[in-house]
Amino acid sequence: MQLETSKIQLEMKNISGSTFKKVNAQELDFDNVNLSKTKVNNANMSEMTLNDVNASNCYLSDINFTKTSIKNANMSHMSIEHIHLIGTEFSNIVLPVEGDGNYIPDESYKPIKFKNCNLTNMEIIDCDITGLKINGILIEELLKKL
Repeated sequence: MQLETSKIQLEMKNISGSTFKKVNAQELDFDNVNLSKTKVNNANMSEMTLNDVNASNCYLSDINFTKTSIKNANMSHMSIEHIHLIGTEFSNIVLPVEGDGNYIPDESYKPIKFKNCNLTNMEIIDCDITGLKINGILIEELLKKL
């Protein structure tokens, strides 16, 4: 498939509802854009840098995020399915604090869930495990019995 090459610079434009199919879109630069309700299917998103993003209520499936960096992100209520986490590191994962958009004063947040996952060789280091359950067993209580 031969692709026509062109660079587009858009500023202060509304391209909502646009469709991109069979497009090579490497090294794009998005700054201060609204991508809400955007659908991305069968995409290579490797080596991307996502900084200061709101991905809440986002659904991701069959996407290559190899060597992608996500920092300063709101990923609340996000759904991620069929993923490979080999060598993936999660650091400084926190609950919202007062002033954050998703902050709830009584901290009655929906739990974070891992379902049907292979967590072989997973390490949890220096983390608050209050309320952590594995297959319904409260780990805090289990550790007290050791």
